Amino acid sequence: MFKKATLFLILTYASLMSGQTPDSLAIKNGIENPSLLSTHHFGIFSSRLNTNFKLSVPKNKTLSFNYTSGNLFHPFVEGYFPENPDIRKQFSETIWYLRPFNFIDQETTPAEYMNIVIDAVIKEFRANFTIPINNNQEFTIALRSYLITKGKHPFSVFTSDESIEWFHSNIAGGEDPYGRRYYGLNQVNFEYLDRNGNTLKLENNDFFIGGIEFSHHYYPAWSICQNRNVYFNFGSHLGINTSKFNPSVDIGLSANAVKLFPLKNQFQLNLGLGANILRKNLISFSDDAIDLGNNTYLGTFEGNLELSKSTKRGNYNALGINFQIQTRYNKKEEANYYHLKGKWREINGGWHHGVRTLYNNLSTWSLIYTYYQSKYKISLFIKQDLEVHNAPDFQTGIQLKVPIL
Repeated sequence: MFKKATLFLILTYASLMSGQTPDSLAIKNGIENPSLLSTHHFGIFSSRLNTNFKLSVPKNKTLSFNYTSGNLFHPFVEGYFPENPDIRKQFSETIWYLRPFNFIDQETTPAEYMNIVIDAVIKEFRANFTIPINNNQEFTIALRSYLITKGKHPFSVFTSDESIEWFHSNIAGGEDPYGRRYYGLNQVNFEYLDRNGNTLKLENNDFFIGGIEFSHHYYPAWSICQNRNVYFNFGSHLGINTSKFNPSVDIGLSANAVKLFPLKNQFQLNLGLGANILRKNLISFSDDAIDLGNNTYLGTFEGNLELSKSTKRGNYNALGINFQIQTRYNKKEEANYYHLKGKWREINGGWHHGVRTLYNNLSTWSLIYTYYQSKYKISLFIKQDLEVHNAPDFQTGIQLKVPIL
């Protein structure tokens, strides 16, 4: 689906540009996506960064409300990390599922230990307030919160266990490919014991404030912006995480570029590329904070292709394809020697994902539709983890943005 949509955008652009000169520059301010951050079971406790693909500072203050729903499923799995250098060397030369390790005790077979099980539909509620400072700078305050649910209908039409397993059984994937039916549909089982002995546990209908975030973006007035229709912005970010599991402060930097292609008949094509880096837990307010990945930094790269059509009244419709890849939560070298235990006989696949995906870069594709008029802007998106890491498997979202005149 995503490949076909991408091809559609490219072919439409080619047909519109063939020997044509644009009638006029469309009014659309770059790509204004909703929040496309995943509802990852570790990520929701940190201040991850949304990419900014706008061309310039908005004229008015804006207030936006973002709702996202994502289905996560990782069966119970245990992870052992041997401390003996000889065992680590031996394991590094053996494929991960053939590494024999029988933990006895810390004196005989010293090893770090963790276990995790994640089964829930996570809802994110995000509010953003953006204030233009001058022609080149803006400031944004964001508040994010989360609700842990079973994902029953009608509140999770597309992200419920029933919808996903119906798709697997009738369209693609096969019958119960990852064990949802084996463990039971529409449940909340969210528990993580980190290697320091701390436990993160959430129940159905648990709600918490994830944190408050502050972002400053600067839009340089370079000559290339006018001569080449290429626009840049740079961001600095501060996040205060307020959950009891990870009370801390994060900081981050971002850099983004958008290439504008004004087309005929008020069509506009925008190509955006962005990258950001987040320093997690620069300041921690608790000695018992949960280990949410031992990689100190999270980096993200994002690409976005969007085609829009403006009307004579100044409204527009837009269709976009977004690709996002985020760096791993845990240090890559640990994957060379960990030992995993789970119900691999009973589950068709993915029994190991709860640990193994913490050592993978996570990539997703999103399809976004946006409608704008002067009084509001509404965006809808669906997001798919094509690598099937279930982090989350499938995600949907909606955003309403209104200007404050």
